[in-house]
Amino acid sequence: MFSGHGGVLTEEVGVLSGDLTVHTTWADDTAQVTVQYTGAIDWFTMSGSPVVCCSEEDSRRLHDAVVQAVRAGEAATVPVLPRSGPGKPAQHAPE
Repeated sequence: MFSGHGGVLTEEVGVLSGDLTVHTTWADDTAQVTVQYTGAIDWFTMSGSPVVCCSEEDSRRLHDAVVQAVRAGEAATVPVLPRSGPGKPAQHAPE
């Protein structure tokens, strides 16, 4: 996908923009979001990742929200979504 103007903010190298690939991995109640230039070897952590994510359904919703944020650009970071279930907001996982 192509990022919107201003691209995506990463932890390692700052902003990436242009033709990007986004990958969300969910394990142990945590979603990790990474981004790379499409076809490149290196992956970078999207700012705001990892995120506490208690279900596979929540991880899919998070990935969809990340894709929308990347398309919007403006130095996009991982959006914080409300968790399904008890109604508590999602939180960034401790580092």
